[in-house]
Amino acid sequence: MARIVIKNLCKDYDSGKGKTIHAVKDASLTVENGEVIVIIGPSGSGKSTLLRSINKLEIPTSGHILIDDDDVTSPGTDIRKIREEVGMVFQSFNLFPHLSVSDNITLAPIKVKKMEENEAKELALKLLKQVGLEEKANAFPNELSGGQQQRVAIARALAMKPKVMLFDEPTSALDPEMIKEVLDVMLDLAKSGMTMLLVTHEMGFARAAADKVIFMDNGEIIETGKPEDLFTHPSNERTQSFLDHIL
Repeated sequence: MARIVIKNLCKDYDSGKGKTIHAVKDASLTVENGEVIVIIGPSGSGKSTLLRSINKLEIPTSGHILIDDDDVTSPGTDIRKIREEVGMVFQSFNLFPHLSVSDNITLAPIKVKKMEENEAKELALKLLKQVGLEEKANAFPNELSGGQQQRVAIARALAMKPKVMLFDEPTSALDPEMIKEVLDVMLDLAKSGMTMLLVTHEMGFARAAADKVIFMDNGEIIETGKPEDLFTHPSNERTQSFLDHIL
């Protein structure tokens, strides 16, 4: 069953100098239920723009995005309801500094999903245990390392019980020694059967967790394949050139 279907997606920007920037060009892909897809490519290749278009943080110029047959790009679609079912983790953690870790996690379930406070707190503790931070429930974000804050951000996204998780370079703002703790949580999430679409430069994670890897360049999806195929025998010269520089 297809969880996400992207059809001929285009995203253009006006550079302000009379020139149009084609950030995403005619991109199409399907994400099956329970599938983990990793998008790789050089900076400025359109990876994050494609990802952010799924929950309409970027407004597509043309094309269609369907989540469980709901057309995100349709003017009549309730995007707030879509966002409740599509969790997203960004480069920056975006935690509320004046709220405890537990309150950061329970805020949306209580306010948006009208969950009872006791139930939300129980869920928060369960999720904190899942990400290895059960003892930090009453801590505040400034008392946590970057890796811990990102794990709290993942728990916060999971608290909405999403059908899909999107990750936009979730480890790029972390010190090297903190990256593994976040990737381990993401790997466990992938193994649990969560549908995931990620933009990342962590090729080891892509090899270990991805069902498919997509290479983008210059706004286009250049190549798609299983990790073992794309990393060892890419069929496109641009993919090979990119991998030669990073592997």
